[in-house]
Amino acid sequence: MGIDPGTNVMGYGIIKVVGNRAEMVAMGVIDLRKEGDMYLRLGKIFQRVTGIINSYLPDEVAIESPFFGKNVQSMLKLGRAQGVAMAAAINRSIPITEYAPLKIKMSITGNGSSSKEQVAFMLQNLLNINKEEMPKFLDATDALGAAYCHFLQITNPTSERNNPTIKKKSTKSASKSWEAFVNNNPDRVTK
Repeated sequence: MGIDPGTNVMGYGIIKVVGNRAEMVAMGVIDLRKEGDMYLRLGKIFQRVTGIINSYLPDEVAIESPFFGKNVQSMLKLGRAQGVAMAAAINRSIPITEYAPLKIKMSITGNGSSSKEQVAFMLQNLLNINKEEMPKFLDATDALGAAYCHFLQITNPTSERNNPTIKKKSTKSASKSWEAFVNNNPDRVTK
């Protein structure tokens, strides 16, 4: 299961792995725009993500990690939404893997600066999705992209997950400035 966290619209995507192929099972959004209270939105996220988990019984959850922007309040809200979605998975003892938006885009299109539309187009082709099945909100295809990126990571013998000899990059920064963080963590930041 893939999740694209959001406080207005949260995307989800479900894939099924058959042999060495992935198939789309479902994708959609949790529309939170009508709910004015932020805390009630968080409750709705927990309930809906739990319901989706109960319906599809995913083995793992891949979630897009928040990007680090300039608006701290937006980052906090997004982090809360992500945390609540993660809590729903944890509540069902489902392993969670986070992927930076850049990593997801690179996995799907080969270009970390791809647009949401390009990611959706590639997923449509990779997963043989009919044009009529493509969602109105690109948050759904972003979530499907997180799930597909995870599929690629678990099926790639040279990925960090499957090859302990590949040294993982440290995410710790010696400097406390945002500029240093961005420079030291290009795979975790979208520009």
